[in-house]
Amino acid sequence: MPGYAYAILVAGWLTWVAPFLLNLRGLARPKSLDRRARWGILLVAVAYSILWQGKFWERQPSTARVVTSAAFFLLAAVLSWTATTSLGRQWRIDAGLNPDHELVMTGPYRLVRHPIYTSMLCVLLGSGLMVSTWWLVLISFLVFMVGTEIRVRIEDQLLASHFGERFKEYERRVPAYIPFTK
Repeated sequence: MPGYAYAILVAGWLTWVAPFLLNLRGLARPKSLDRRARWGILLVAVAYSILWQGKFWERQPSTARVVTSAAFFLLAAVLSWTATTSLGRQWRIDAGLNPDHELVMTGPYRLVRHPIYTSMLCVLLGSGLMVSTWWLVLISFLVFMVGTEIRVRIEDQLLASHFGERFKEYERRVPAYIPFTK
């Protein structure tokens, strides 16, 4: 793989993950937590690992794949930074609610209810285009979707139990994590 492709891959991952690492210190203790969502996290991790099978270091991605990958990484970074900023103290790794939880519907949350998962999908696609074969990207995508659906359904249940009709209206109006699918 050419050096510039590695640079895009590494810069893409680092730029995407930075806001999450910066916000780890400020995590509040949750009022309620649903550990079942960790199965979704596990499946998403498996999806990412599928991409790296085979001799990825020998692949020579086309210019079109590198440019498309860079675009996915750019979108992922914008979403991760704006979503964590919009969420503030509401952000957490586990599916849970803070005692003073607020329903965030601003920033990227106007377009999708779970923009962090959208950013994770962009990282998956950006990485897959750079290092993987099409069939591994497809398998990875399917595993990712199952894991993400587990997380989304559990988080939506938590939010609906806390915010009631206000969340249900938001859910009817705004797609989960793939924009413009309603």
